Amino acid sequence: MISALTASTRAYSNGLPAFTILSEMVDQHTSFVTGIGQQAARHPQFRWVNTLLGNLKTAITGTYHAIKFQKYAQRYLAEAQYRFNRRFDLKSILPRLLRAAVKTKPKPLYVTRLAELCT
Repeated sequence: MISALTASTRAYSNGLPAFTILSEMVDQHTSFVTGIGQQAARHPQFRWVNTLLGNLKTAITGTYHAIKFQKYAQRYLAEAQYRFNRRFDLKSILPRLLRAAVKTKPKPLYVTRLAELCT
């Protein structure tokens, strides 16, 4: 992550001491100390973060509510990451998925279930 920062980066954080190094690396670092509880969750500067995290949690628990999360957590998070990284080019998601489905060689069911054996 540090290699992705430049001097012209504008950084915003929640004021944790771990983020103090940002002040030395970027021109503009703004900390928002929000406190705890409902007041912090409603802070306007972090509304989009809370919305994103809430949507991600709802998508994962709503879609996979009948499946053991611990066994498949890596797969669920990889799927969420794939969709999140391509959110600005939504028209390409379906064609890319179809291409991947056509190009991927079939695998026996036991290979798919290897995750169950590892946990």
